[in-house]
Amino acid sequence: MSPNIILFDAEERKELLPLTFTRPVADLRIGILRIYEKWEKRFGKKVSFLTEDYLSNKFQLAIEDDNILINGSLLPNRKILAIINRLNQNEAIVCNDSLLAVRMNREDVKKLNELDFKDYSIKDISEFNCTTKVNHLWDLFLMNDEELRKDFELLTNNKRSYKLSPSNTKLGEGGLFIEKGAKIEGAFFNTNSGPIYIAKDAEVMEGSMIRGPFFLGESSTVKMGAKIYGATSIGNHCKVGGELNNVIFQNYSNKAHDGFLGNAVIGEWCNIGADTNNSNLKNNYTHVKVWNYGKNKFVDTGSQFCGLFMGDHSKTGINTMFNTGTVVGVSANIFGPGFPRTFIPSFSWGGNHGFTSFKIEKAFETAETMMKRRGLELTETDKKILTEIYNNSAKYRVWEK
Repeated sequence: MSPNIILFDAEERKELLPLTFTRPVADLRIGILRIYEKWEKRFGKKVSFLTEDYLSNKFQLAIEDDNILINGSLLPNRKILAIINRLNQNEAIVCNDSLLAVRMNREDVKKLNELDFKDYSIKDISEFNCTTKVNHLWDLFLMNDEELRKDFELLTNNKRSYKLSPSNTKLGEGGLFIEKGAKIEGAFFNTNSGPIYIAKDAEVMEGSMIRGPFFLGESSTVKMGAKIYGATSIGNHCKVGGELNNVIFQNYSNKAHDGFLGNAVIGEWCNIGADTNNSNLKNNYTHVKVWNYGKNKFVDTGSQFCGLFMGDHSKTGINTMFNTGTVVGVSANIFGPGFPRTFIPSFSWGGNHGFTSFKIEKAFETAETMMKRRGLELTETDKKILTEIYNNSAKYRVWEK
């Protein structure tokens, strides 16, 4: 019997806040699939999560007698999968001082936080250069191109696409895969720069221009006249329009109107108001700095291009402007003229003119209203998660002091 697979959160989780305030690292989308879905495809079985206590009711842990624990920030490939599959009991893999995977029994999983691994056989694979990990927020969009291509190959192997209607135009010999129920009329697809994947019941409206690599998730919509550059991934039940360049949306978020987003990652249940724009390049062309929760300061991304990172349930009013490298927490509501600060804590209400706190009860009301429109409800588990984030983020809302 094959071992049980558990994806665990390590130090990378702090680097990926605010997106990981509401989910384990392995629940992040990069490419077409979320990280845990990539591992499930390759192992052919369900996985579970070892994450923060306050997230554990929603993202549950299943322990068996024989378990392989895999760092949730690790992206699968053939080489690392082969190494993990050869793990024996009480063996671990490390790379650049980071624990990647370990095989252990039921009791050791339960006491993982106190385990010193002195009785384990440790294999360091740093020299093999066979691992790809999501170590920073900006890695998500920087590595999205490669992951889109890998996922496209994985998902389309030996499968037949539905045909593209003659009202559309396809340029290039790259892959275009369309699932059942997708509605696509009068659109333009350029596959010269990468493949394009349209999931079931998605819609691409007329006049849209899309360059690969690109993914449109289940029941999501590209609005009329949208201009989308790869590498862009739009999760399930989203609506997008305007201009997008190298952007990732998780699920259930909307940017339905004109405005530019570039080199950005948007969480779930977000709404980007009409004509909201983000800058992704500084006027002096220097590296962009972003707020880092783990280090409690702004850090250099090492990149000239970096736009917006937005946690779950956050919203913007019309004509909102974001500067390069802006980090928005969970359940923030941003509006008004001018550029707001480049670090906006969770449960902030306001903009360039100043902030007050978005009280937790009002945040619940807004979330419940938005989720009802999609036939879903804000559960008590969701409320407990948001309450934990509200309390823990109070130290960043300096106006409360």
